[in-house]
Amino acid sequence: MLPESAKPYLLNSVYQWWVDQGHTPYILVVVAYPGVAVPSGYEKDGRMILDISPNACHNLNMADGWISFNARFGGVARTVDVPMAAVVAIYAAETQEGMGFAEPELPEAPPPGSEPEDRAARAAEVQEKPERPSLRVIK
Repeated sequence: MLPESAKPYLLNSVYQWWVDQGHTPYILVVVAYPGVAVPSGYEKDGRMILDISPNACHNLNMADGWISFNARFGGVARTVDVPMAAVVAIYAAETQEGMGFAEPELPEAPPPGSEPEDRAARAAEVQEKPERPSLRVIK
């Protein structure tokens, strides 16, 4: 079995390969996993299938252990954030072939500062509070 740290690389490479082949990549996500932010009402048995193809989502970002993108659900634009640890499969819609991963263990809570909102807030703080240059007299 591969280590969990290999998962982001596998997800990225399989995604890119399917897009290059003209296939539609889907991911299967455990909705109850901490940090998963998906529109409610679309899950089934605690799981949700997300179309992450370029035609279905915009601003796809697969980095830092997260998959984030914008998509329309019922005609309403939504932002989706999924920790890669919550992904249990990636597959091509056309062939149903793909790669499965071990069922994630549900932690009590995500580590502090790991959720996308926390990362975005920290980035905004850095941009809002630039350090002022200062000069010192050295003799």
